Amino acid sequence: MSGLNASACHKTVDLSASRIIVGKERLQLHAATRPRAQRPSCCFGAFAFKGYGVTKRRIEIGLLYSRSGSYSLISEACRSGALAAIAELNADPALDLSFVPVERDPEGNVDLYGPLCEEILRDTGARHVIGCVTSWSRKEVIPTLERYGGTLWYAVPYEGFEASDHVVYTHACPNQHLLPLLEWVMPAHGRKAYLTGSNYIWGWEMNRLARERISQAGGEIAGERYLPIGSRDVGRMIEEIRFSRPDFILNSLIGPSSYEFLSAYRDLGQQDPHFQPSRCPVLSCNMTECELPAIGIAAEGIVAAGPYFRGVEGWPGGGRFGSSHEAAAYTAVRELARLLDGRPGAEALPLSQLLADGHALGGIIDPETHHTVLPALVARVEGGVFRLVHRRDRVAGDPYLTRSTHMGTGAKLRVVS
Repeated sequence: MSGLNASACHKTVDLSASRIIVGKERLQLHAATRPRAQRPSCCFGAFAFKGYGVTKRRIEIGLLYSRSGSYSLISEACRSGALAAIAELNADPALDLSFVPVERDPEGNVDLYGPLCEEILRDTGARHVIGCVTSWSRKEVIPTLERYGGTLWYAVPYEGFEASDHVVYTHACPNQHLLPLLEWVMPAHGRKAYLTGSNYIWGWEMNRLARERISQAGGEIAGERYLPIGSRDVGRMIEEIRFSRPDFILNSLIGPSSYEFLSAYRDLGQQDPHFQPSRCPVLSCNMTECELPAIGIAAEGIVAAGPYFRGVEGWPGGGRFGSSHEAAAYTAVRELARLLDGRPGAEALPLSQLLADGHALGGIIDPETHHTVLPALVARVEGGVFRLVHRRDRVAGDPYLTRSTHMGTGAKLRVVS
């Protein structure tokens, strides 16, 4: 297997109605718990559902999420959303297709994303991959997608300034998370900010854009510091914050780095009332419910921006989810199914052609930017749950900020390698 860990190349996925074991060229169905008359029979390349008179085309799709490593909680939320959508679609007799997940686990190793994405596209029939969490991993797979004509459905907030012919972005970009967050916090708390981030493109770009917007508003950057992904060495950050006394902190750390920072910041707030959340809040554009259990009491007072929080209406198509990560991955699978339903062979089309000829009408994807229209919500953690404090409805993804800065009507699509 080209030196890759076998566990990364063979997964068992429980889809409730059946248990699908996905290997190189292997599919087994086990439905012993259902009455015989209701069991699906498997034929070459299709599922024939007895009782419905519907033959479903079998379409393989890739799942590329790390089930271990620094951001595994986000990965698991995305993976759960994708698998839930696959199970629903496969059980829906109105659709002429069923999805067969081909799963690979990079195990948190960014160097495995490209090879495993290549394995999916080269060795299986999958042309569409639901996956990646970090922007680093997303950029690692784009050259592979270009080489094999594949499409990545990316279900995590990101830093913008990208619009690839081979990526659909079903979560938020900065005009849907960072800018609404800054618009809310500066009038409420002040314009002196401290910026933290994990030392890769998400942290760099989020803080670059925050610096620009805060400076344009007449504000001040009290300090800026980065940590390697997974590092827990937050002591210097905390001392700089103690000394500089900002009005708010933008936290673009991920995983254990973020958890350690929030715990240490809570301790600082107990020592000095200036750093209580009511006076100097910590802001986040990627914190969701899926990580709150890992943070515990230190999550109290965090102010986060995102397109979905539990109990808040407005997600495209409705539905109830554990987090926005789960919602975005679920919606990616549902939208892919909508685009392929009744179009035999469409799974092999380039993304631009898949969205052409009016097929994008009624969907969620902007054919020009491959981003989506989402609510822009700001919520604060109170009593262990997010409580809405601000919202803007139906904000179109604007990855290059051309619309919000009055520089034009839309972003020009470009391939990013």
